[in-house]
Amino acid sequence: MAICDVLQLGDPRLREVCSPVESPASDEVRFTLIDLQDTLARWRTTTTYGRGIAAPQIGVMKRIVFMNVDEPWQLINPEIVERSPETMVVWDACLSFLCIFFQVTRNRRVRVRYQDTSEKWHEIMAEGDLAELLQHEIDHLDGILAVDRITDIRTLCTREEFEKRYRTQSPYAV
Repeated sequence: MAICDVLQLGDPRLREVCSPVESPASDEVRFTLIDLQDTLARWRTTTTYGRGIAAPQIGVMKRIVFMNVDEPWQLINPEIVERSPETMVVWDACLSFLCIFFQVTRNRRVRVRYQDTSEKWHEIMAEGDLAELLQHEIDHLDGILAVDRITDIRTLCTREEFEKRYRTQSPYAV
């Protein structure tokens, strides 16, 4: 439908808690998912970054996430229902502030429950990079930004520094 502007760090809408989607099969949800897909595709083309995007990043305050990890994936009303006690430290960045990178601590595995556009519920256990991405995107739905989870301020670096020193050590290497 449209390539949307991605809200940037400092926009108060990024701190809002999103409302649940009442009708996952609605045209409103379908159009939002198309906008998310188109916007993410543009970011990937122009920056080589972007594995997922949450609806609040384009100003839609609903619990909707679009991810493209090997294939397109739509999550409506996603929630983390279980977290492993084991954690991992990973590099993180965000389309809402792609000029900085940093390390965060995430759970190694998460069980996520979500709906699809036919209103059917699904549950998956994700680990590693996929678990990290799901935690990042679901945080957006709760008004939490990755910068809130910086493990060590000394890992904060510019995109240029990340590209030179660390990109091959992250899921962004591909």
